[in-house]
Amino acid sequence: MKLLSVNLGRACPVPYTDHPEGVTGIDKRPVDGPVGVAAPGPKGVGGSGLAGDAIGSLRHHGGDDQAVYAMAREDLDEWQGVLGRDLPDGVFGENLTTQGVDVSGALIGERWRIGPDVVLEVTSGRIPCRTFQGHLGESGWVKRFTERGAPGAYLRVIEPGEIRAGDTVEIVHRPDHDVTVALQFRAVTTRRDLLPRLLAAREALHPETVRTADKYVAAQGN
Repeated sequence: MKLLSVNLGRACPVPYTDHPEGVTGIDKRPVDGPVGVAAPGPKGVGGSGLAGDAIGSLRHHGGDDQAVYAMAREDLDEWQGVLGRDLPDGVFGENLTTQGVDVSGALIGERWRIGPDVVLEVTSGRIPCRTFQGHLGESGWVKRFTERGAPGAYLRVIEPGEIRAGDTVEIVHRPDHDVTVALQFRAVTTRRDLLPRLLAAREALHPETVRTADKYVAAQGN
């Protein structure tokens, strides 16, 4: 298992007609050399966990629990076949493009060591948005991406350091539950009846998912 590319984005105006204001860092491109990785701070204040990477909307993206976004090259390859177009590393706005890692099948709370120093922890799946759809230029993209259910993973930084393309990816911890990124994604998008199952991973889940699941469970008890 390895890191194929580290992808960074610059802040650019959002040109899409259905989202005409603000800036985005979704157009991420592979970079050479080492990139620093550190916890960026709480959501709404902290941006990306990768040095030099821009986040457009701090309200929706970035922060400690969404510090890094990873996507499997295998999933990009499948989408290439579906869409009939090349999808280079970083095109989904991912910071890390991996090879040999079951990213959407990873357990919430699973920890990856990348290179000699950095340890990241899986927190949640990526929810598609209008900016993602506009960036790809694919009609109905939010629905199509959601239906496939392989969203890639957000990660928090446990041990900071530097990473670079070609680094090995090693799974150094797997928690004792069955809550995967794909399950979490399905529960918060199309299958809210699955929300109670997510609480088995409470300690590692993205806090917003915990609040959503707790609220659902409380409502079911009334």
